[in-house]
Amino acid sequence: MKYQIAIIGGGPAGYTAAEAAGKAGLSVVLFEKRSLGGVCLNEGCIPTKTLLYSAKVYDYAKHASKYAVTVPDASFDLGKIVARKSKVVRKLVLGVKAKLTAHQVNIVTGEAVIIDKNTVKCGEETYECENLLLCTGSDTFIPPVPGVDGVDYWTHRDALDNKEVPASLAIVGGGVIGMEFASFFNSLGVQVTVIEMMDEILGGMDKELSALLRAEYAKKGIKFLISTKVVGLSKDEAGVVVSYENAEGAGTVTAEKLLMSVGRRPVTKGFGLENLNLEVTERKCIKVDEHMQSSVPGVYVCGDLNGVSLLAHTAVREAEVAVHHIIGKEDAMSYRAIPGVVYTNPEIAGVGMSEEALQAAGIPYHTIKLPMAYSGRFVAENEGVNGVCKVLAAEDGTVLGAHLLGNPASELIVLAGIAIEDRKTVEDWKRYVFPHPTVGEIFREL
Repeated sequence: MKYQIAIIGGGPAGYTAAEAAGKAGLSVVLFEKRSLGGVCLNEGCIPTKTLLYSAKVYDYAKHASKYAVTVPDASFDLGKIVARKSKVVRKLVLGVKAKLTAHQVNIVTGEAVIIDKNTVKCGEETYECENLLLCTGSDTFIPPVPGVDGVDYWTHRDALDNKEVPASLAIVGGGVIGMEFASFFNSLGVQVTVIEMMDEILGGMDKELSALLRAEYAKKGIKFLISTKVVGLSKDEAGVVVSYENAEGAGTVTAEKLLMSVGRRPVTKGFGLENLNLEVTERKCIKVDEHMQSSVPGVYVCGDLNGVSLLAHTAVREAEVAVHHIIGKEDAMSYRAIPGVVYTNPEIAGVGMSEEALQAAGIPYHTIKLPMAYSGRFVAENEGVNGVCKVLAAEDGTVLGAHLLGNPASELIVLAGIAIEDRKTVEDWKRYVFPHPTVGEIFREL
């Protein structure tokens, strides 16, 4: 069987590339060993946001009196919350499959193995291709902490399917995954402790806003141990014992459940990648050019495997760029304005450069910062809640970075991303007519 494009991995990069190539009239085969949608749709982006929305609704019900509404005896059913999550995932997976089928993509379920750049084997079948797209995603990284093999712990996958509310939860890692689960279980009344080795949670996000979010969740009862290294894991009658060290000395945290959320690593084994002899970067990731093409012509690498940005929305854009290059459409990948969002309550989001990155690069900038209370809509819908809009601009006013704390930061950050990608100035926002009242008007107030 011969195809113009063979794609390994059916996550956001893989299914986006398959659909785009199919729309362009190319013959496409897509290999996926588990479920279409990859980690993002099945055990990442979508299911976590489904759980978090249930938690947000429960939060609103508990605090409805702030808005002069009475909700007596607000409660939740975790089993039904998880069941709804699974229903949402099934619906969206079927939607992805339907779109691919509509564009004549041949979906093959199984483990694909690369023989060479033009040959892929899956089961007993061999497939020939003119172009090969590698979109194999990433796996959870479990650090080699002493004792880790002797205790039961959750990965994000286990936490998503858990149907019983633990009394307490220790989370190793205060990154995006760790903080989103901390938010979820905190809303359900679980005593949560977050242990983070760096000096602030959410590494990569704006430190000032991350500290404000941490303070907000500390008020909600989450205990944070930052600049703290986990040195051992064990278990006793009460649960899992996490031993740690920090500037104050050694200590322990005991919790009924333990969630390991230190990070993710690109999947590089098990599909014959070594048979291509691709050039790698200093960080041992697959090197690609602006068209997502590797050092071997006709072989493209999109998504987590190239190690540039382990985010689903980045993978989607990379896939589009790769297919455009194959069909001869002018396009190039830009990483100038990749948004990062944490779907806590309140949300935090950032795009472009942070103050830390600008300082490290020696780029002159000035900071414009406003409380979200400058937006009438924000005040109306966020009783007693603070928020911040922070924009970093060059000396000529060009927007270099933007960072938001407050709902709905995830929806607003794209306004800043467009400005950064198109090299707009802060003054340019004033030329656009924003609907009133909206929280997005905050950008016109800068």
